[in-house]
Amino acid sequence: MCGIVGIVGQAPVNQSLYDALLVLQHRGQDAAGIVTCEGGKLHLRKDNGLARDVFQTKHMLRLRGNMGVGHVRYPTAGASSSAEAQPFYVNSPHGIVLAHNGNLTNAEELKRDLIVEDLRHLNTESDSEILLNILAHELQIQGRLRIDEQDIFRAVAGVHRRCRGGYAAVAMIPGFGVFAFRDPHGIRPLVYGRRETPEGAEYMIASESVALDTSGFDLVSDVAPGETVLITLDGQLHTRQCAANPVLSPCIFEFVYFARPDSIIDNISVHKARSRMGKKLAAKIKREWPNHDIDVVIPIPDTSRTAALQLANQLGVHYAEGFIKNRYIGRTFIMPGQKVRKRSVRQKLNAIDLEFRRKNVLLVDDSIVRGTTSQQIIQMARDAGANRVYFASAAPPVRFPNVYGIDMPAASELIAHGRTEDEVARELGTDRLIFQDLEDLIDAVQKKGKSHVDRFDTSVFDGQYVTGDVTPEYLQALEDRRNDGAKEQRAARSESILDLHNSN
Repeated sequence: MCGIVGIVGQAPVNQSLYDALLVLQHRGQDAAGIVTCEGGKLHLRKDNGLARDVFQTKHMLRLRGNMGVGHVRYPTAGASSSAEAQPFYVNSPHGIVLAHNGNLTNAEELKRDLIVEDLRHLNTESDSEILLNILAHELQIQGRLRIDEQDIFRAVAGVHRRCRGGYAAVAMIPGFGVFAFRDPHGIRPLVYGRRETPEGAEYMIASESVALDTSGFDLVSDVAPGETVLITLDGQLHTRQCAANPVLSPCIFEFVYFARPDSIIDNISVHKARSRMGKKLAAKIKREWPNHDIDVVIPIPDTSRTAALQLANQLGVHYAEGFIKNRYIGRTFIMPGQKVRKRSVRQKLNAIDLEFRRKNVLLVDDSIVRGTTSQQIIQMARDAGANRVYFASAAPPVRFPNVYGIDMPAASELIAHGRTEDEVARELGTDRLIFQDLEDLIDAVQKKGKSHVDRFDTSVFDGQYVTGDVTPEYLQALEDRRNDGAKEQRAARSESILDLHNSN
């Protein structure tokens, strides 16, 4: 999961890029980077950490130019070193800068092809570098000294023929322009917008529409699945469908959890979708538990608030804020290591005893992934004096790993994997557990009569992967590489190398 942005402006773009990364920070808190272009010269700043910490005044002053690309990262492939912070750059041909959100499901095959057949060198374990080199090779084989928009479109068409998985990318070529493309299923989000200035039109491409809003850009459109959007240095906009059979299949988990509620993705309001999730969940409770004894509905901050409020309204039950959140702690289910996640829950949330004491409480969360957070929150509610603690999830049980750019790859670490809903409830320690039905979730997100979504990627709930290339063997190899134990071993190796380097 990452956030990407690209701008072609009439004036320096460093501040607008930084502002965009701040509002996309929820998509990645591990690293941040910006590359700007001044004439034919590139200026780079990237490092591990939050955007506000990576970019100081001295760095911003060096990021000169009217065109640039930015990235915030949470690693789902590769390592967590600053060397793998994005954007990435390759010198040949033309000098290409790229920032990527997603995950390539055929990365290992592509890596072999790049090294053996395309004779290109890879410096990192990141599939984003693989994507960049595939793009570079497809542009290089055209043999053009001076490129135009048709060369870009042909190169991206080659990327779509070779790459599988979920990917949204923004790229920049010095002296030419910025372009962006989205995989033929449109799994990861990507939008673009325009703002008028006295000097002329400026364009921004970003992961979410909220990045456009905060900088005064008007949303033009989502980048369609398989489409390429190109803005040349002189401010000209060009678009082309570059995939053979695009089918819009966005990741439904964006609407459940990842995207900001004030974003619009594929013409769907995230806020409205979450509101409808609450209504659907209330209807299920009325249907299956008509004589419930819920005294109060309390959301788990922050993403579940919209659904919880609607649920309470539909049930005619009191709604209350029962937890105070420390906003300086990151999202726990994507934190590396179970010990870190457990410690962070208590640091992140504190219960207000008065809202729990002697009450039957329904806690509402957007989803239950590993269950670490949910277990501790349920216990916190009991410790705060709740009489009975019920738990509702605005999403169905997460039973399968995500392979398209969200860091929940190890099935064995998902609490609902291989368990019934009753078994999950016992594992969590709740008096009753209510999950959203998948059909209701799809209904809640899909705007009937208005949405142009063909289908959603719901693979984390039903194991149906829209790219059609995910095998049990692939999932097992993914788990072996990315479970908590493997991550801890890689971290230990990195620390040993760093210690050795420092001692020398």
